[in-house]
Parts: sequence; C-alpha cells; structure tokens
Amino acid sequence: MRERIWAPLPLLPLLLLLLPPPLWGGPPDSPRPEAQREPGPLQPFDLLYASGVAAYYSEDYEQAVRDLEAALRSHRRLREVRARCARHCAARRPLASPGAGPAAELPFFRALLERARCYRSCQTQRLGGPASRHRVSEDVRSDFQRRVPYNYLQRAYIKLNQLEKAVEAAHTFFMANPEHMEMQQNIENYRTMAGVEVLQLVDREAKPHLESYSAGVKHYEADDFELAIKYFEQALREYFSEDMECRALCEGPQRFEEYEYLGYKAGLYEAIADHYMQVLVCQHECVRELATRPGRLSPIENFLPLHYDYLQFAYYRVGEYVKALECAKAYLLLHPDDEDVLDNVDYYESLLDDSGDPASIEAREDLAMFVKRHKLESELIKSAAEGLGFSYTEPNYWIRYGGRQDENRVPSGVNVEGAEVHGLSMGKKSSPKIDRDLREGGPLLYENITFVYNSEQLNGTQRVLLDNVLSEEQCRELHSVASGIMLVGDGYRGKTSPHTPNEKFEGATVLKALKFGYEGRVPLKSARLFYDISEKARKIVESYFMLNSTLYFSYTHMVCRTALSGQQERRTDLSHPIHADNCLLDPEANECWKEPPAYTFRDYSALLYMNDDFEGGEFIFTEMDAKTVTLERTSDRWLKRFLYFSSI
Repeated sequence: MRERIWAPLPLLPLLLLLLPPPLWGGPPDSPRPEAQREPGPLQPFDLLYASGVAAYYSEDYEQAVRDLEAALRSHRRLREVRARCARHCAARRPLASPGAGPAAELPFFRALLERARCYRSCQTQRLGGPASRHRVSEDVRSDFQRRVPYNYLQRAYIKLNQLEKAVEAAHTFFMANPEHMEMQQNIENYRTMAGVEVLQLVDREAKPHLESYSAGVKHYEADDFELAIKYFEQALREYFSEDMECRALCEGPQRFEEYEYLGYKAGLYEAIADHYMQVLVCQHECVRELATRPGRLSPIENFLPLHYDYLQFAYYRVGEYVKALECAKAYLLLHPDDEDVLDNVDYYESLLDDSGDPASIEAREDLAMFVKRHKLESELIKSAAEGLGFSYTEPNYWIRYGGRQDENRVPSGVNVEGAEVHGLSMGKKSSPKIDRDLREGGPLLYENITFVYNSEQLNGTQRVLLDNVLSEEQCRELHSVASGIMLVGDGYRGKTSPHTPNEKFEGATVLKALKFGYEGRVPLKSARLFYDISEKARKIVESYFMLNSTLYFSYTHMVCRTALSGQQERRTDLSHPIHADNCLLDPEANECWKEPPAYTFRDYSALLYMNDDFEGGEFIFTEMDAKTVTLERTSDRWLKRFLYFSSI
C-alpha cells in the first residue's frame, strides 16, 4: 500500500469538492427555478442562489457564476437597506415617552406606529417592492452565513479557466470554514497551477474593522507607531459603524424559543416585552459578534478594550500624552482595577505641562458612551429575566487575560529606576497557564517493548517512538478481525475517499469490534484484543510521560488505507491533510484556534503501525503554516508494531 501521512505537498490533480444537492430538492438535471433578472426591484437572493446551484449541476457554469454572484450582491444589498432604514427611521421617528393621565400611553404608541410605517415605506422604496419577498428559510440563511455560495463559485470559476476568481472564492469560503481540509488543498492546488510560491489571497467578505485591527497590531509590533495609530483609529470607526449595523439587523423578526409563535396567547404587553427582550439580547451580543472571526465560535479575547490599550502606548511613543491619557482612561472604563494601566495613567499625567489639569482629561467619548449603554442594557436584561421568568447569564465580554503580550506594558523609554519612582509595573498580562508538567522517560511497563526515539530526536516535545508493542501473532489476529468488521468510509459518513481521491478508506471502532464479537460474527477473543491493545497504549502514554492525572480515551479507530489502482503514477498529494486534532489550523494566520468543531479536549494521540508491506508513507510534522517541515520519517522503513505517541 502507498501511504503518505500529513505530507505538505501540493495537490496536482484537481480535488473535487462534495457539494450539496440543489436547495429545492430536485435532482441535478431537474428544471431549475427561474429567478427574475430584469432591471428594477432587488431580486430575492434565495431565488438567485437556487437558480445558480441548478445551473452548476446542469454544468452551465457561466449562468451559475452570474446567478451566484447576483445572489451575493442581493444579500449584501438587503443587509445595507435594512440597516440604513433602521438608522434613518430611528432618527426621523424618535419614540416618545409616555405621559400621565388618561390615554397616557397613546403618544408612545403613535410614535411606535409612525416608526413602523417609516421602516416599511423605506424598505419598500429601496428594495423596489415589499420586504416580505426577501424572507428566506433558515437553511438558506445558514448557507450564506457559512459562505457556501463561494464553494460553488470557486468550482465554477475553475471550470471557466478563471483561476484568479476561483482563488478568491476558495479563500473566501475557507476563511469561514478553516476545518474544511479539501478547500485548503484546493488553494494549494491553485497555487501550483499558477506556478507561484505565494498567491494574492483576497477575502471578499472580510470585515473592515478586523482587517484594520490586524494591520494596527502588525505596525505596532514593528514599532511603527504612527501607522499603528492610523489603523487602530480606523478600526474603531469601523467597529462602531459595524455595531450600529449589527444592532439594526437585530430588529428583524425573532424566533421565540420557548413556545411556538402560532400558539402564543400572551397579552399585548407580554408580547411586546417578549419580542423586545429578544431584540435587546441580540443587540447586547453584538459585542461578541464583532469580536468573532468568520468561522470561529469564540471571540478575540478582550477585543474592544485592546484597541485602547494599544493606542495608549502608541500615542505615548509619538509624544501625544493627552491622547495617551484619554485612551488609558478609556481602557479603565472596562478594567478599572488594571494595575499596569493605572500606573501608566499616573505616569502620563506626570508628563503633562502645567497648562492643563490632568483631572479634566476624561476617557475617550466614543467608548464612554458605548460602555454607558452597554451597562444600562445589562441591567435591563437582568431585571427582565427576573421579572418575566426567563433564563439569562451575562457573559464575560472583557476577559482580563486577553492583554497585549509585549514588553510595552510600560513606556520603554523609562528605565527600571524611573519605573520604580512612578510606580509603573514592568510586567505583562499573563494568559492562563495549563497545569501540566511536560515530563518524559517513565517506565514502558511491558516486556519486549523497545525504545527508539525521544522528543529531542523527534524534534518536538512530548513525543516518543517505540517498537515491538505488538507481537507478530497479535498483528495477524488483528488483521483477521479487520477483514470482518471494517466498513468503507467509517467515521466519515460513508465517504469512500474522505481525505484523497486516490485512496480507499476503511475503518472500525472498538465498540463495533466488541459488538460483532458478542454477535459471533468475529471471534470474541480477537475483538477483545482490539480493546486490550488500545488500553495498553493508554497505559504506556500515561506511564512514559509521567502524567499526574488519569488519561482517558476519546476515540480509537482501526483504519486501512488502500491505494487505488491506476491512480498512483506521479502522485504527490496527501494521504491525510495536515491538521491538528484539538484545534482548527489556520495556516494563513499561523495560528491554531482551540475551539469547536476541533476536539479541544484531546491531549495525546498515538499511531500503531501493523504492517510494513507498502511503499512511501512519509510521516510529517510541520509548523502552523502547514508548509515548513519539522519532522519527517519514512513509514515503509519502520517495522510493523511501531507505536508513535505525541501530545497534540
């Protein structure tokens, strides 16, 4: 068998992505719904999307591109219209406060009705028709949130030999789906087709405030503080603009999770309160929404406060002490007990000339207004939760350990003695520490197991290579069991070739082996051996790495990868894409995000080779760029029964 594990080589044959069927449920060759294309009213993006998907499956790639691009434009325009109308009507039709006496609430409801009429009129005028035409299903909404149209687009563009646009579409999809290994390989393949080392990758759905923030951090770390200030200030303007749009879009229809709306029998004020609280919670959560990268579940820690933390020092470095003080005080609005920034405030005040009163310099107004509203919302939601009987727990939006990790926590122009005079701390905010000592060299527990390489020899930490973990007889017995229990695509929803089109993948779990054993379909003794070997591996890891807590199983899989005949000449693709089990690898950012859908709870992995009658099979570790090789071993020169362990 030809087996290549985690080899960072470009994929030469074009990898076909598995795409879902047409949204309307018909077969690929069924008539597709026609979306109107004449100029005039904005066309519903769900119809354009369905039409584009149908054209794709009909292999009419030019039409697919036209419809899918039109669907994306329509979706974008719809969001803009809704946000603009919400802002316009909020300004033109303010809500009146209820008065006193008979019919005191009528002015409020009159203002409410006028705003509703304004909003409907605004949308109808800008959309060219009633807004109800643009209501779509949850499935379609989810597809656009996950950028699925770009999945189709990249494939259609490559069919039309438009490589640059295919790369843009592929990268845009991949940024929101970093666990999508096939798309990562496609991008590598496009790079090979273009004949260049580095492609100009464009995210067509990039959020401006996140892009500007990243640029600011980049210039800050390069000590280019003028440009850092420019980009951080731009990021803040874009952030507050995005916040207004996010809040406006929250005012749309809401789903009542605790009951079916059609059967809802609440009175007027209960119904208004229920709906408004869902809107308010949605608006309150915009803080998390704006701090979350596409495709991630967890936000950037301490995102908004960090803008001011970076700015306070950048302004200090360019000599603008008043602005540095304003930003430092702004940061303290969210972290009032941060000792480092409190010390910096004292120091910045000492640098001001006698013409100004430091006490008169207040925190930045943009953040002061934001924090005031955020706190009022929080109090209202908590009060409503208690009074109306629904569950709500305020998230920690400003996690303290998300601080700048640099040496500029204190102005670097101050020496240690000066720092002591002004009471400034030279420390950094620290991230949470993982309470696990990295040790190795413990006993191997079983006779005949031989040590081959340790972590240093394998160019990493918490790694070991062992031999003779299984006997020849045990290998033969497990081979026999495998032939009776393995299923094609096991663990991958039945996909015959989940990792590469050039190999067949088969697998089986311990549970399946034991079940077949109890049913008499395979010898129970042999099925039990599969479990016993897994347990043996667990004990070896626990002992060799001298773990101070019990190690538990997450998943055990016996697999067989078979090279497909006629598809092996000049093969350079990966048998399994470069990845990490417990985090989402992001090669472009040189990061690995420890969040679902990655198996974040996993700590160690082990590979047990049970045969040596194959060619190739390089086993590789890389840096987080998925390109720079840090370890390479050729598996066909390893004897069977080798066991390779690594922390992940």
